[in-house]
Amino acid sequence: MNTEFGRLLLNWYAVHARQMPWRGKTDAYAIWVSEIMLQQTQVNTVIPYYDRWMQKFPNVQALASAKEHDVLNVWEGLGYYSRARNMLKAARLVSETCQGQFPSSAAELCKLPGVGRYTAAAISSIAFGADEAVLDGNVKRVLARVFEFSEAVNTPEGEKKLWLLAADLLPKGEASAYNQAVMDLGATICTPKLPDCTNCPVNTICKSQKHNTQEKFPVMREKQPVPHIDVVAAIIRQNGLVLIARRPSKGLLGGLWEFPGGKLEAGESHAEALVREIREELGSEVFATHMFGVYRHAYTHFKVTLQAWFADLKGEQPIALEASELRWVKIEELGDYPMGKIDRSISNDLLII
Repeated sequence: MNTEFGRLLLNWYAVHARQMPWRGKTDAYAIWVSEIMLQQTQVNTVIPYYDRWMQKFPNVQALASAKEHDVLNVWEGLGYYSRARNMLKAARLVSETCQGQFPSSAAELCKLPGVGRYTAAAISSIAFGADEAVLDGNVKRVLARVFEFSEAVNTPEGEKKLWLLAADLLPKGEASAYNQAVMDLGATICTPKLPDCTNCPVNTICKSQKHNTQEKFPVMREKQPVPHIDVVAAIIRQNGLVLIARRPSKGLLGGLWEFPGGKLEAGESHAEALVREIREELGSEVFATHMFGVYRHAYTHFKVTLQAWFADLKGEQPIALEASELRWVKIEELGDYPMGKIDRSISNDLLII
């Protein structure tokens, strides 16, 4: 069955391969960019970002010489901003220590910031033809259904066994086409809900199709509930300008600009939390005048509800006690500063008041 699986998949892919800007290339840089962007992000979302990125940073040398501010600007909206910061670090590492050439082996690629086992395997197989199997969410789902894999795929034990199965299935010398084929199959046919089994190229050997158990696979260990956090942010205006703060480079939304504020503590009102946060972050006293708007966003591991409030300075000018930098900017210039989704929504709403 292992040989048959690969043959059926490759025959299907030769006719039905998805058309994407990075397909058909063996440029390791272009493939690396696409694979990093595709982490946790749908193809249709990635394509315009990929095109803009390649126009701005067409090769690893161009990226290595870029400023973090410009990199984050191009990335804004894709989320998971540590990916962009790691790409800049990796590009500089490749430029400085590898003569601008990406290493060809998965083991060496894994040494680059932000490159894990899957991404390294994808780059080495697609760009260099290495016999490396890939295992992402799409591939896990395909293998779990075809072989009725009974262990939870989101556990270390289950994932380890799936890596072994993926390697066993890999047709030697055809890793590039095969890996892209199995990923395409998971994305277009063997989808999480309502898989199109009628048009699946491996339906004749799929155990889930035979036993009508598609909805039972892949087996997943139940995840913990996602916590919810209440946050407040201050819109502080002075002489026609508004204050924004740049987050430290490390951590969530690192290097992005935001309206200063923070989490509510137990028993606090939003106005009380705002006054405390501004005192702690900026060393300034403010008076919270009135609420501007409510904004919600879901991150990977938690959800946020943020209230944005107008606030007036009462005394000392703010200083960057926790932020890496503060700036007073014109509202119409806020678009020049890379921001997370909530802060970008606030800045856009400020333009229309």
